[in-house]
Amino acid sequence: MTDGRVGRSRVPTVFLGSGHFGVAALGVLARHPDVELVGVVSAPPRPAGRGRSLTPTAIDEAARALGIGPVLTPVRLRTPGAIAAVLDLRPGLAVLADYGQLVPPGLLDLAFGALNLHPSLLPRHRGATPIPAAILAGDAETGVTLIRMDAGLDTGPIVVRQSMALGGEEVAPALEAVLETAAAALLDASLGPWLRGEIAARPQPADGATLTRPLRREDGRLDPARPAHQLERQVRAFQPWPGSFVDTTVGRLVVWVSSVGATTDRAAGLFGPRGLAAADAELLLVEVQPAGGARMSWDAFVRGRPGVVGSAALASDRDR
Repeated sequence: MTDGRVGRSRVPTVFLGSGHFGVAALGVLARHPDVELVGVVSAPPRPAGRGRSLTPTAIDEAARALGIGPVLTPVRLRTPGAIAAVLDLRPGLAVLADYGQLVPPGLLDLAFGALNLHPSLLPRHRGATPIPAAILAGDAETGVTLIRMDAGLDTGPIVVRQSMALGGEEVAPALEAVLETAAAALLDASLGPWLRGEIAARPQPADGATLTRPLRREDGRLDPARPAHQLERQVRAFQPWPGSFVDTTVGRLVVWVSSVGATTDRAAGLFGPRGLAAADAELLLVEVQPAGGARMSWDAFVRGRPGVVGSAALASDRDR
């Protein structure tokens, strides 16, 4: 298909994504003059909400709102049938952002390759959870990297990347939104030069590689044996999943906002009027949510449950 420029054809392109991080990039592809978006691949609808009704992914919903089709939702992309269904669209390029599955070799060898938008400065924080990992590590900077995918997990050569400074106050959902916008802009600016052969992908550095993993519910437990600054980072990093929580004598308490206080002579794990004693200082609890209740200030929580002050955080069932 031509775009009106003499002798210039748009490259048939398929987009693979599931999470919110890829929504802006999908919009870029839908209107980019150098590509023809011939289809979208996303995870299948999954039960969500109190009614557990089947809910499509953010990318599925965005594609349908833009009038893009078909939208393929294979359970496993690596099956022969799923690969054949994508190749039947005859793409020359694949673009991936927050898809959640490894891409099989058959889709890596397209004429213009398979490009992946990753929300970190690769090779740092490869894998499933780079945004929480950057906050949790206290990184001074993060960014987005566009790579040409290979058979490894985020190991492909770098096409281009963009960095941004971190101020030490970022919360994961807000940082993801910023990186989503940055990734879409990077794709928009880089796609034409890549297709024209003006950008050469370069191997990732051998040094500095780290690997992240999917988060589990128990990862959200606040461990008072750790330093307070690490717990404060965790509160910001683990939103919305798995959240950060502590079990008290009156039930589980989710911590939404916290800060680092002064050193305290209370034993680690004991609650005080302002928060939880950690290994080296007090973790000030600013905004919390008791099980089955609404978000509230720590002061309001303590007023209704004064017995919490002076009590100890409970260990997990595994540790009891």
